[in-house]
Amino acid sequence: MISVVKQSQWLLTIVALLLVGQVFGHGMSETEKQTIIEGGDLRYIWIGATHMLTGYDHLAFVFGIVFFLTQFKEIVKYITVFTVGHSITLIFATFNAIQVNYFLVDAVIALSVCYIAFHNLDGFKKWLNVKTPNMMLMIFSLGLIHGLGLSTRLQQLPLSEDGLLMNIISFNIGIELGQISALAVMLMLITVFRKSLVFNSFSKAVNTFLIIAGGYLFLMQMHGYEHNVNADEFISSVESNEKIKKYDVTQESDWKDIILITIPARGDKEYKLQLEKNAIFEYSWQTGGAKLFFDFHGEPKGDTSGYFKSFKKSTSRQESGSLTTTFTGAHGWYWKNNTRLPVVIELKTKGSYKRLDVNKVMQQEEPLKSPISTTHDSIDSL
Repeated sequence: MISVVKQSQWLLTIVALLLVGQVFGHGMSETEKQTIIEGGDLRYIWIGATHMLTGYDHLAFVFGIVFFLTQFKEIVKYITVFTVGHSITLIFATFNAIQVNYFLVDAVIALSVCYIAFHNLDGFKKWLNVKTPNMMLMIFSLGLIHGLGLSTRLQQLPLSEDGLLMNIISFNIGIELGQISALAVMLMLITVFRKSLVFNSFSKAVNTFLIIAGGYLFLMQMHGYEHNVNADEFISSVESNEKIKKYDVTQESDWKDIILITIPARGDKEYKLQLEKNAIFEYSWQTGGAKLFFDFHGEPKGDTSGYFKSFKKSTSRQESGSLTTTFTGAHGWYWKNNTRLPVVIELKTKGSYKRLDVNKVMQQEEPLKSPISTTHDSIDSL
């Protein structure tokens, strides 16, 4: 008996780490972003698999689904329904650039963990005195929401317009492979404890914990949403060895140029300035709402090897700073718009530079691309 209790304690510890070890389970690291930027369907599969294995809320929901299932065909049936549900919204929402606030989506996903655990405790009959909702229908419906969460996160990355569908399908295949791997481990653990005499007590403890953990995740996501809607997003620090410096964009500043650049829906565009070595220029750009992937980089003058130096890559709706150049050449931005609507960028610059667009005016609707050829990897891989 004591040994079973001890085993229960370490399994509960695993579940705890699974759920609350990382509040924002869908978040993708910069390394994952760069991997997917470099392209390749196999890379999308790998990113999808690793993303699912760190998607603690998704895994907790799957854990709740299979907790009381003993027959293989029942497990396959319910997991298939969940898979179909989240695959539909993952593919449809991403392909059509449908986005919702990821904090709100993850908050609902957290509640889905509470729901499945409450169902496992037979809470509808015991405490609400109502008929238990159709489990198959609820799993499918909640699967649709889980897929929307996956899609929202996937759309934070630059996706290939030409190979968009295959990118999404490959990512989804990776999601399913990750889910199957995690499911195999879950079933082995549950099978071990199902044979013990304290399984009923253990199941009550685990599902009660799932409700508490799901509630905690819900509160954390709503806290994140509150900060998201009342603050101008999260400002990431500039990481560059090229002396990119932040400065206060609210201070009064007389800009040399103010350029309006339109990035088409699902499209991309570059804008470059010609600078001499050791030149200094300041910049500030913003979209007015939509987030864009951007790569701030420079290309040495006269280079024919395709070399370029990337100063910063990220996804944001605004960025500002200054740059002291280390070589003569074209310096500027590549932007990728993953939304279904055109996005207008207001770019403000000042310093010692020459504009490379043809019509050198203080404002213009859409500057032409730099005539300087480039083999920029962010462009060539998309």
